[in-house]
Amino acid sequence: MTKAVHFSDTTFEEFLQSDKPVLVDFWAEWCGPCRMIGPLVEELAQEYEGKAIIGKLDVDNNPIISAKYGIRSMPTVLVIKNGQVVEKQVGAVPKKVLEQKLTAHL
Repeated sequence: MTKAVHFSDTTFEEFLQSDKPVLVDFWAEWCGPCRMIGPLVEELAQEYEGKAIIGKLDVDNNPIISAKYGIRSMPTVLVIKNGQVVEKQVGAVPKKVLEQKLTAHL
């Protein structure tokens, strides 16, 4: 069973080297809406194994990457392809919305 990658300030950039799209859930432990989409991100990690890199980044423990991407609201989900942000979603949304943003770049 594939789990979402747990990105950090030190490991994040290496994942961007992939030719696959990278979906990043910027979240925080204290954020209620983050807990709503957390399980959806885990499901996407399983469903898109081998097609995309799906992961989470705790903004409280990883301020460098959070600041680099201007994350001010949680949850924020970015889809990054070839090092560029190609999709951005702020706030909790249904899984279908996240899937549409991801599949547009597969």
